[in-house]
Amino acid sequence: MAHEEAQAQVQDWFTRWDALAVAGEVEKMADMALFPINAVTDGSATSWDRERFLQEMGAQVGGGEVQMESTRTPHFVNDNLVFVITDGTINGVTVRYGDLLVKVGEQWKFQTMVQGGWS
Repeated sequence: MAHEEAQAQVQDWFTRWDALAVAGEVEKMADMALFPINAVTDGSATSWDRERFLQEMGAQVGGGEVQMESTRTPHFVNDNLVFVITDGTINGVTVRYGDLLVKVGEQWKFQTMVQGGWS
């Protein structure tokens, strides 16, 4: 696959992901994940199953009152792995985080999220 095509696929994936987050569609977001997923922050790494993902993400976006602006920069490890750095704002708060997507078949799946400052 051409590099430009892979970049476009990843950007399209995040466009769908963001739309679901803004709409509070946590179940559909979970459908885009490869479980268990890793949640990594300062000095901590946990593994989330689908139930924990729904609980944690539901608390963040479940109300459907999310406003997001993001600039994403994909860094391809190879054709099937991409780490994406996001700089943006969520509900007026400046954020920087990273997500690992894994290609399963022909689809990208969310697998790891990394952000400093979680408790």
